Amino acid sequence: MHGVGHHEDVTRILGRTPQTSALSAARRARELDALAAAGEVDVLVIGGGVTGTGIALDAAARGLRTVLVERHDLAHGTSRFSSKLVHGGLRYLASRQIGIARESAVERHILLTRTAPHLTRALAQVVPLYDPGALTKGAYIGFGYELGDGLRRAVRTPGSVLHAPGVISPETARRLAPALRGESLRGAVRGWDGQLVDDARLVVAVARTAAGHGASIITRVEAVSVDGHGARLHDLVTGQTLGVQARAVVNATGVWAGELDPDVRLRPSRGTHLIVSTERLGGSDVSLTVPIPGSSSRFVFTLPAVHGRTYIGLTDVPVDGPMPDVAHASADEIDYLLGVVNTVLASPLTREDVLATYAGMRPLLAAAHDDDETSDLSRRHEILESASGVLSVVGGKLTTYRRMAEDAVDAVIRRDPAFPSHPSPTRALPLVGAWPRPRLGEIDAAPRLVRRYGAEAPYVAALADGPWAALGVTAQELEWGVRVEGALSVDDLVDRRTRLGLVPADREASMDAAAAAFARAGVDPLEA
Repeated sequence: MHGVGHHEDVTRILGRTPQTSALSAARRARELDALAAAGEVDVLVIGGGVTGTGIALDAAARGLRTVLVERHDLAHGTSRFSSKLVHGGLRYLASRQIGIARESAVERHILLTRTAPHLTRALAQVVPLYDPGALTKGAYIGFGYELGDGLRRAVRTPGSVLHAPGVISPETARRLAPALRGESLRGAVRGWDGQLVDDARLVVAVARTAAGHGASIITRVEAVSVDGHGARLHDLVTGQTLGVQARAVVNATGVWAGELDPDVRLRPSRGTHLIVSTERLGGSDVSLTVPIPGSSSRFVFTLPAVHGRTYIGLTDVPVDGPMPDVAHASADEIDYLLGVVNTVLASPLTREDVLATYAGMRPLLAAAHDDDETSDLSRRHEILESASGVLSVVGGKLTTYRRMAEDAVDAVIRRDPAFPSHPSPTRALPLVGAWPRPRLGEIDAAPRLVRRYGAEAPYVAALADGPWAALGVTAQELEWGVRVEGALSVDDLVDRRTRLGLVPADREASMDAAAAAFARAGVDPLEA
């Protein structure tokens, strides 16, 4: 198991894709050369987040010659800075967005049961109830969860995958969430939703599956100029510039969509999260769901995550001006999140407990009135066509990426009668590594590897050993990121393939091991 070719065979078989799904520096170079000589492609997708990779998968799976370019790395932007929740639509029911709520429940079902059982799980959400008013609050919140569970049943997500909600005792609540303040605690409502092991891993899996269906996934390539018939591209590795003709160009750059298409009008908002040690919350594996004072439908969540960390989020702050490549939390947001979550903790968290923060940018459609709150803006998605013919996919959210992609490719096909009118196959198309949820325990590998790689976990574990990174990330995982998952730099490995880069101390402790993985793979890493 030491040659790239063998890994390519393995990923083709396990992913059940027609071609190899392995991404690598060598494949990138080959596909850039092929693109320069191609003349014309069917679909050019710009943007390597979950929306762009989802579009590339949908288009390639329908038989369209598809190329995706991304100026940074896969999941470099918003798609790695989410809450990692696979929402079932409860929050949209509260704001009477029934269509979006149902769409979310459908897409959650598909992710949990078909496309990515290995990258998802059921997450218990515990809403503590304190006097005064515990009974009234419990009835209201419980009713909301029952409505959400009605959606679950309507889309036929089994109770064995997501349990029904219910009221639990104070003792059970504190057993599940040991950090809870016991004084005046009268019980809790426990609901359930989906959670990703990691959002960036989902993006990489979608991108690799697209590659397995024939799409060219090319990172470090910037679209310098774009119209409805192609683009001028700049290879940021070699400096080469090339023109590409395309029968359709899709702008999937999220909050940066307006940079490519001035006709797009967005009102982005920032969602900030704190990162703390899970030990500081008593080792809890549930989500503490804390009502925001003065609101009946908004909450702050604690979200157990990889590497013994817990995320606390999230804010909804309007953002004006140029969009940064990486957003940062403000001091006010940090204080706000700590203030809300501390209302239910026996031992309040302080600034010293915050190991790091991260922030993602939501590409929300602008409202009719600029003074509308971003928290009130719809999370619906739209496909907009500019005067130049570029199709831009805007709005939406991570959970519904597959439906957004399906709608985008449908729009591409409607515009060109020469395209085959095949329906999207992605409802039933498993991502690389996918394995039936009830049988994940059959995979012969460590559970932590199964949660991250699914059916590919034994092949990851079979790589040669070497220096480990921080928090138990193995040399095999790092090398797999280089050989199979398209990492071109040390930053790609620590910031997106493993997420060690979220906490500066973990990042620093992992740099040498990440560099050694490139040496074992015989690849020179790009400079950051």
